[in-house]
Formats: sequence, structure tokens, C-alpha cells
Amino acid sequence: MAQIGRINRLTVKRTRDYGAHLDGGELGDILLPVRDVPEQCRPGDEVEVFVYTDREDHLRATTRKPQAMVGQFAGLRVVASTSSGAFLHWGLEKDLFVPKSEQQEIMAEGKSYVVFVFLDEKTNRITASARLDKFLSPQPPNYAEGEEVDLIIYEKTDLGYKAIVNHAHSGMVYKNEVFQQLLIGRQLKGYIKKIREDFKIDLSLHKPGYQGVDDISQAILRAVKDHGGRIAVTDKSPPEDIYSLFGVSKKTFKKAIGALYKKRLITLDPSGISLAGGEQKAAASHTVAANDTRTRERR
Repeated sequence: MAQIGRINRLTVKRTRDYGAHLDGGELGDILLPVRDVPEQCRPGDEVEVFVYTDREDHLRATTRKPQAMVGQFAGLRVVASTSSGAFLHWGLEKDLFVPKSEQQEIMAEGKSYVVFVFLDEKTNRITASARLDKFLSPQPPNYAEGEEVDLIIYEKTDLGYKAIVNHAHSGMVYKNEVFQQLLIGRQLKGYIKKIREDFKIDLSLHKPGYQGVDDISQAILRAVKDHGGRIAVTDKSPPEDIYSLFGVSKKTFKKAIGALYKKRLITLDPSGISLAGGEQKAAASHTVAANDTRTRERR
């Protein structure tokens, strides 16, 4: 049976000038409007569609994919606010409705909010809610420290930023570890830093421990090579300069260059970082070769 608010693979029963009728099982026929019908579509073909209800509460299908499906959190923009609720743009012709009772605060037109998308069992309509806590998983988090997870930033606090973790739990990225702009609704990768005894989750935007340092060390090494073997950044440089180049905190940067120095891959002086020995020669050769290539291309 077709699932409302989700991606389905449905069989074409018949085609008409206005679209194709898809087999929705117990839900009956579901219309796929002609604008979404694939070319050369015939009865018996399977099509991948998103199933929803239109303005008249009729079941419809579309080959377009919304920004969120039933059971997911997402940051969406308000396109209209009324006395009964707000309407969010989510990539479909029909906007997504948030009843006033499901708002934490009155939603303002033009502003983005993180919501949870669910199927209202009473009306069979796809609906959104900004009351996120009641949709988080009741199960204790079962993540390993250092595990990569999907994050959605949903609230800024005095401590930092709250984020939805894998569409299931809530975690915190502390402000002293954030060196980039985090807007509400932004989706990004993060890492489990720690699961506390009270099951609260501490998050990091970079791989914790030496695993992360190794990745960042490689990025720093590549950057120095790309600059001809030397770069005017040190552990005394302003944190914002370090972040603009490498996207990491000053603390993480210092660990990374320390690891490179111990491996004798770089040398350090008060004015910058240089590649050591053979690495420097390789970088210089690479730069000469790149310049020669650009010269030939201009000719």
C-alpha cells in the first residue's frame, strides 16, 4: 500500500490526457498529473513518486521530492502566516501547514524554523510541528564517541547551538568550539563527542581526538604545498584567520601542526609554516610544473 508523505514505487494502471492513474493499494487510485508523467510511460510501468494530499484533500503523486518527508525534521521558510497557522515552503505546489497549536511562538513570514513533519491521523493530512521535543526518540542514544552523524541546527542558546541528531535525538555544540556561522535550519555533518550519564549528547563539528587531527593535518599539509611550500600562519595567528583557511579551531590547529612537526614534515618559525626537506622540494617542483602548464595554455 502507498504511504502518504513518503517516496513510493507505484505501478501505472492507466494513462489519460490529464495524467496517469497509479495503483495505491488500499488507498485506491492516485493521480500523477500529466506534467510529472515520464515520457513513454505505459500501464504496468513503475514510477518513483511522493504521495501527498492536494488542496481538496485528494491523494496526488509527484515526481518532485520535497525538502522533508513524514518522520523527518527540516528547516523551512514561512511563506504565509494566518490566524489559524503558518504555511511553509517545502518544494511542492501545496505549502506545508503548521497549526497554531503546533507553534512554539507565532511564526513570522519570511523567517525559517525547524519543524517535524508528521501525518495527522485524524485528517490524513501532512502537517508540521515546531514542538520538536515530543517527536524526539524516547530511546536512549546509542552512538559511539567519534561517530559521524547528520545534524540540523535548531536553536541558539547561551551555551551554544542545539542540533537534531540523525532525525532522532537532540545534542549540543558548545559555542567555544564553533568557528563558523550556524544558521537555524542548517544541515551539516557532525561527530559524537560524548554521551553523558543523563543521556545528553555533546557534539563536535570535527572528528574528536587524533583521528580528526590526522585529517586536519593532511589538509594543512596540502594547503602549505599549494602555497609553494610556505604559509604565513602560525599558532599565534588570530583564531578567525585560522578558521578562514582551515575551518578548525585554534586549539585543533595547534594539535595538527604539532603532529606534523613531530613527523618532521614541517618546520615552524615566528612568521609561518614551511615544508621540511623533500616535501619542500616536491612542492616547489609542483609549483613550477603548474606555472609551466598555465604558460603553455596561455600560448
